[in-house]
Amino acid sequence: MFLAAVKSLQYRWAKRDSQRFVRWLRRRGCRVGEGVEFHGLQHISIDTTRPSLVEIGNNVVFTRGCVLLTHGYDWFVLRNLRGKVLCSSGRVRIGDNVFLGVNCVVLQGVTIGDNVILGAGSVVTRDIPSNSVAVGNPARVLCSIEEYCAKRETEYVEEAKEYARSIKENLRRDPVPADFWEEFPLFLKADETPEGVPVKRQLGCSYEEYRRTHRPRYESFTAFLEDAGVTSGGDGS
Repeated sequence: MFLAAVKSLQYRWAKRDSQRFVRWLRRRGCRVGEGVEFHGLQHISIDTTRPSLVEIGNNVVFTRGCVLLTHGYDWFVLRNLRGKVLCSSGRVRIGDNVFLGVNCVVLQGVTIGDNVILGAGSVVTRDIPSNSVAVGNPARVLCSIEEYCAKRETEYVEEAKEYARSIKENLRRDPVPADFWEEFPLFLKADETPEGVPVKRQLGCSYEEYRRTHRPRYESFTAFLEDAGVTSGGDGS
């Protein structure tokens, strides 16, 4: 009883911090790589009933509501019907550089390759190949990661401009660079790091490459706002 209480406290303590939880998983026997992040940790469930079946690669992001299962309890029905315990379990492998959207469920026996994006609400019942984007229940490959990247390169510019307009219209003020803490590559030069824009943190391991190769789409923040149709001053009406 005492040991169970201690384990419960250790688990709750571990789930208060992403890296603390990574260390807890490793101590349990799960294989977890570097750069793994858990967002909305209190609402994430990693099945550690069979910890040696959990394999998570490097640079993997879990978001709120994600569930990873290494076993099933469906044999409960068969036990009551036939008196048999026919348990089920399977290894779950997640490769490197993977993003799991909100409320993703990964079932036992599944391998997810490298460089994969799983859309929100996906239920992964079969293997997902590397370099792909998958979504749905059951999750199916929607497109390649290259096709998705090309699509986002166009869409995110229009989304950033719409965001700028919404600040002016709804908040009744001029947008400032700090508002664009993810969209900053549109208008910041490679050596610019203005206050309030977490350039290094957002780029992570890609920061040095960014400094070497980055060329902004716009000459300045002002040019970006002009293209968005946002003018300085006034109340946005």
